Amino acid sequence: MSKKRGLSLEEKREQILQIFYDSQDFYLLKELEKLGPKKGVISQSVKDVVQSLVDDDLVLKDKIGTSVYFWSLPSCAGNQLRSAHSKLEADLSNSRKRFAELIEQRDSLKKGREESDEREAALEELKIIEQKHKKLKEELASYADNDPAALEAMRNATDVAHSAANRWTDNIFTVQQWCSSNFPQAKEQLEHMYREVGITEDLEYLA
Repeated sequence: MSKKRGLSLEEKREQILQIFYDSQDFYLLKELEKLGPKKGVISQSVKDVVQSLVDDDLVLKDKIGTSVYFWSLPSCAGNQLRSAHSKLEADLSNSRKRFAELIEQRDSLKKGREESDEREAALEELKIIEQKHKKLKEELASYADNDPAALEAMRNATDVAHSAANRWTDNIFTVQQWCSSNFPQAKEQLEHMYREVGITEDLEYLA
């Protein structure tokens, strides 16, 4: 013999609600835990089932003194269903309205985009213009080296480099003169050292 299947959560909720509907009375949780097994709901799960019903506003609860009472009338479920029905009707109405707006927007966007010889010709012309624009941009980039502003910047950079080269040449001559004045006996050693670092007798200022 196969094992009897337990009740699903929804079936347990229905059975607990039936306890309230049949009696239309107020219950403590411990009372419901005793009545639950008679409806096929084990006492250990009664608390969670009742709480789920409270969360869905199908069962009401209130604290009187130190005790918490639970109750539910068929009208409570009816009001809940009517409220849910009204919300779904409102959502459905809004969805239909939005759908109609999207259809209208789609039809509006289609206007002027119908397939035709004129539209095909316009698209082909646009494509040619875009290709020409791309080619002109590439050609313009190739002339960047001849840009007057770029040439002026290069000229200025050359002037700065020329001045710097002559300034360093002057510094080298100053150092050589100082060494010759202070170490006249080391003339040959100094000349050898100059040649090793690339300073020769040909060193002159840039014209």
